[in-house]
Amino acid sequence: MNDHERKQQGWTVPPPKPFTSEELSLLPGREFMADGWRVFKIMAEFVNGFETMSHIGPAVTVFGSTRVKEGDAEYQLGETMGKLLAETGFAVITGGGPGAMEAANRGAQSKGGASVGFNIKLPNQQRPNRYIDYDKLVTFEYFFIRKVMFLKYSQAFIVLPGGFGTLDELSEAITLIQTGKSQKFPVIMMGADYWGDFYGWIKKRMLDENGFISESDLDFIFIEDDPAKVIEIILSFYPEGYSINF
Repeated sequence: MNDHERKQQGWTVPPPKPFTSEELSLLPGREFMADGWRVFKIMAEFVNGFETMSHIGPAVTVFGSTRVKEGDAEYQLGETMGKLLAETGFAVITGGGPGAMEAANRGAQSKGGASVGFNIKLPNQQRPNRYIDYDKLVTFEYFFIRKVMFLKYSQAFIVLPGGFGTLDELSEAITLIQTGKSQKFPVIMMGADYWGDFYGWIKKRMLDENGFISESDLDFIFIEDDPAKVIEIILSFYPEGYSINF
């Protein structure tokens, strides 16, 4: 006898038993429902980033290892670049963390330039460095949103020696420029001793031996150790002024 027949005969039908949390987790499509709501969180991160950057003006992003310490050559290089960029009128953007990022923010702030930090929430609780302007710190949960911000608002990438994260941002920029998804901007690797073999491998293996890339795919990539020449490269790349990349 079903519930309808019981009701017709005057039986009392107990209310349906609610799902347990375990049963809810097994319902088909449950994970997609959660993803649907997550879209609003993603939108909020984009809006926050766009609003923060809307008035910044020309900017250059400096990447590099979180593991370098004050006094290291890479730290000093990052600080020097931050100073020169600020003196030239560029805002300095970093990933907001310690090491080379801290150095570049520190240099920019010491010269009165805009010091921007795109921090990321990580399991090891990366903390933003203390040289970011208080109103120019944006903390992201999603790496892909953070990458959009770097690429959208940078007139150049300066890539100091670093690890997987630094390499990821470097290759991301090269790919998007090569495929036309971003305007061309200079990607400058500082540290010939560190990056020289990598660039040589790209030129030899990808270009010369296999033809997987074109010669023009390298015309926006530079290796330069002199901070003053890095500034010259950036300025000469924009004879008609600056614009947002996409």
